[in-house]
Amino acid sequence: MASIRRFPLSQLVFNFRAAALATVMVGAATLASADPPAAPGNSSFLALGDSLPFGHIRADGFANVNASNFVGYPNYVGADLRFDTANAACPGETSGSFISPTDPDVGCRSFRASFPLHVSYTSTQLSFATNFLATHKQTRLVTISLGANALLVQSCNGDPTCIQAGLATLKLNMGTILSDLRATGFRGVLMVVNYFAVDYNDPVQISLIGILNQALAAVAAANGAVVADAFSAFQTAASTPFAGGNTCMAGLLNASPANQFLCDVHPSQSGQQLLAETVELAYQAALAAH
Repeated sequence: MASIRRFPLSQLVFNFRAAALATVMVGAATLASADPPAAPGNSSFLALGDSLPFGHIRADGFANVNASNFVGYPNYVGADLRFDTANAACPGETSGSFISPTDPDVGCRSFRASFPLHVSYTSTQLSFATNFLATHKQTRLVTISLGANALLVQSCNGDPTCIQAGLATLKLNMGTILSDLRATGFRGVLMVVNYFAVDYNDPVQISLIGILNQALAAVAAANGAVVADAFSAFQTAASTPFAGGNTCMAGLLNASPANQFLCDVHPSQSGQQLLAETVELAYQAALAAH
């Protein structure tokens, strides 16, 4: 397997007036990345999900008008495996809004209304995905990162009954999604990418992410999908003496817009590269198992 390319990424911080940003937002949709090829000849890779595969950077100002400013793990996976990549991920997507145009999300629709995604579509993400797979028979890998935003929609505030209800809905939705993707005739590797922790020393966070990842693993197993274990990969990478289990201090997350010494929940480029390595290892293991 080819090695992941490493490169530094500078971040520019802009101060701008809200009126100026609104002006940019009006024309942003015209700058969307090109649609995936209509008549593919090469092997394809379809990446689905939320802000993690999108490569989202919170509060990134004018950078939002060009989706190519956001580099997620699908970029690295596609380059390393030499696949034509279509990244349909949308920041703020939930498992419900992935399926239905009316189900609650946490910002996907408002983002799409103002800024371009990596590929352009007006339907739900599920509809785009099934159409893509029906017309791209050479697709070898589909990854999906969904689930964390479902807990935000529930706003459970730690209530176990509420959390369990949210997880039940997530499992139902993910079952529908994975089943519909397979129903297109896709016979490649179908992969669920689970979630990492921001702080592996926080027992409450670890418990919540643990039950989320267990739910994802169960629905993946029931639908012939494999799991890319981002949780374990980030835990290992953050277990240095300096980081001490803190994913932020390990340099795996973007800085918080409010304080550069704190972190957002979205991966930095080293975090995205680690996710890519995790996906590639899971892909190679799935191929070897068949």
